[in-house]
Amino acid sequence: MTKRAAATAFAIASLLTACSPAARNETAEAGEAIAADANATMREAVSDIDAASDKAFGAAENAIDSVGNSIDAATAQGKAKTSEALRDAADAIEGSGERSGEK
Repeated sequence: MTKRAAATAFAIASLLTACSPAARNETAEAGEAIAADANATMREAVSDIDAASDKAFGAAENAIDSVGNSIDAATAQGKAKTSEALRDAADAIEGSGERSGEK
């Protein structure tokens, strides 16, 4: 404890001992009110942080779902185009074989 803090604590203690019991009670009640306000503020801060975290995680989850849906759609489209290209190639091969057999 620094000299200044010690001197301040001593001065406060001296003043409190000189106070009446009613003044000491009021001082104690004021201290309890300050502590209660600090606790309420901390609870509110924790609640706000929890809400912000939930919102952020929800947004991240939605973004991941959107990316997954885009990948699924691109995969389905790629499969469809590949199947179509294979059918076209098979048709072309069959068509060229029929033409060469006709000659």
